[in-house]
Amino acid sequence: MTRKIRISLLLLGCLVVLVLLALLLLYVAARHVPEFYREALEIPADNLKRGSDRMLQQAAAIKSAVNRPGRWETRITAEEINGWLAVDLPNNHPHALPPMLRQPRVAIDENEITVACLYEQEGVKSVLSLTVQPYLPKPNVIAMRIVHARAGMLPVPLRKVLDRITEAARDANLRLEWRRDGDDPVVMLTVPRDERSGWTAQIDSLKLGDGEIHIAGSTLEQHTE
Repeated sequence: MTRKIRISLLLLGCLVVLVLLALLLLYVAARHVPEFYREALEIPADNLKRGSDRMLQQAAAIKSAVNRPGRWETRITAEEINGWLAVDLPNNHPHALPPMLRQPRVAIDENEITVACLYEQEGVKSVLSLTVQPYLPKPNVIAMRIVHARAGMLPVPLRKVLDRITEAARDANLRLEWRRDGDDPVVMLTVPRDERSGWTAQIDSLKLGDGEIHIAGSTLEQHTE
């Protein structure tokens, strides 16, 4: 065996090792589980049930409040949302999510909201996450700046995410508008009005806190000519 052949074989062996290491790192990165998601999945069933019950009570209370004139506000916690996602969503809305997506959970801090869920299809298994920064550019218009989308620790092409959001909004008959904030896409959601009601509900405040969302607004009587 000549020296050139030995060197070529050595280089080929090193290349194979590097490719295998790269594939291993990609595999580990894709299967990475965010810490908040791991902790959310470990919450006891009783706690999830209590959170779900509180979430339903909050929804009923705010529905009642927006149907009468005056100021209203609500505070929704990540614990309540995760309880609803774990209990009421699969029990009473089993087809709300595509079959390849399971166990959605959220995390909320003062700046952003992260939603994560388990993705499993055709032997591929990962935790998908989407982080957004919501704000109100004007009353009844909720904007969400999309910070990043990931599969484990790997970035997901945002075009696919934007297309899925658009499809979901179309299916739900929601009005969306896309804009950009620097390099980040921003989805603008206009809250639909209930023309059958004699009242107009207006959201004019949306704030994030540590583990909670605070929403406030007012309800006014509709004036018709």
